[in-house]
Amino acid sequence: MESKPRILIIDDEEIVRDSCEQILAGGNYEIATAADGRAGLRLVEEFRPDLIFVDLKMPGISGFEVLEKVSVLDSTIVMVVITGFATVSSAVDAMKKGAYDFLPKPFTPDEFRLIARRSLEKRRLTLETIALRREKEMLREHFAHIVSHELKSPLNAVQQNLFALEFELADKLEENQKDKLARTKSRIGDLIKLINSWLQTISLDAKQMKETFTQVSVKDEIAKALENVEPYAVRKDVEIVTSIGESVHSIMGDGLSLSEAFTNILGNAVKYSRDGGKVMVKVEESENDVLVSVQDSGVGIPQEDLPHIFDGFYRGNTGQAAASGYGIGLAVSRQIVEAHDGSIAVESEPGAGTTFTIRLPKSAT
Repeated sequence: MESKPRILIIDDEEIVRDSCEQILAGGNYEIATAADGRAGLRLVEEFRPDLIFVDLKMPGISGFEVLEKVSVLDSTIVMVVITGFATVSSAVDAMKKGAYDFLPKPFTPDEFRLIARRSLEKRRLTLETIALRREKEMLREHFAHIVSHELKSPLNAVQQNLFALEFELADKLEENQKDKLARTKSRIGDLIKLINSWLQTISLDAKQMKETFTQVSVKDEIAKALENVEPYAVRKDVEIVTSIGESVHSIMGDGLSLSEAFTNILGNAVKYSRDGGKVMVKVEESENDVLVSVQDSGVGIPQEDLPHIFDGFYRGNTGQAAASGYGIGLAVSRQIVEAHDGSIAVESEPGAGTTFTIRLPKSAT
């Protein structure tokens, strides 16, 4: 059975408390009242309200102090200020301290009931959102556990046994048997790579990453990414042309993850470039950001695919059969960039190429 919504009314005027109770009488509510801020705060811990109506002007602890203290105790409690001294500045101050709404005296019963219903709906939605976030986090953790232990571990064991079997039977296998064994190993290797991709997308924790942020040189991380993709570019005869300013501001970040993001973007540009094509890499600054752009003149991205390219495991129809992968690189790159309070955007025209632009906030120091 669902519990009734709990409403606490804090006001030093008895007539106001009585009138609020009468207005709400007959509704499906539990109601408590307090004649001052101190008593109201005690009831917050004992009564655990969903909604608080609080007067700003009270002896002892003011309504403003109540707002601040309740916000610390439980920020999900919805608070509405009721006062006979309503001004724009006091309303603004109340909102800054955590109030959801502002009700000037005198108010009609309909106004009071309306704001009570609206405030309780706000509380319900807030709690539902928190519950959904918790559920999503639990699902992510459970999925990571299943993927890692129930799938990856057995596959690793199978792969290891195949390596051992191949070594032991090296001089006994016929060519067709060797081919079958090689295909089996390849398929299992692909499955393990896919599982690692899954784990990478669900385990990236932006908050945890930020705790390790240090001063990072964007130029250095771009250089590492260029080194990573150079062998692939050479094989495709793709020229990578760079334009990087002499003095580029550092940013607060994680160098390893940024290098991975740049490698993903650059590798993507090389992958979808035509053989003998060119990729342009430019690093410059705006007033507040370091801008990294990667432009290719390759096959481009169809307009219907553009909204989805940063979705995990999405593979668009580029018309390039040679392109392979699990569609995870761009999704991970966006997660990394956003964890650095940056943004990543894309512009593309089929047949004319694609440009990715990464914005990263400059370090304050």
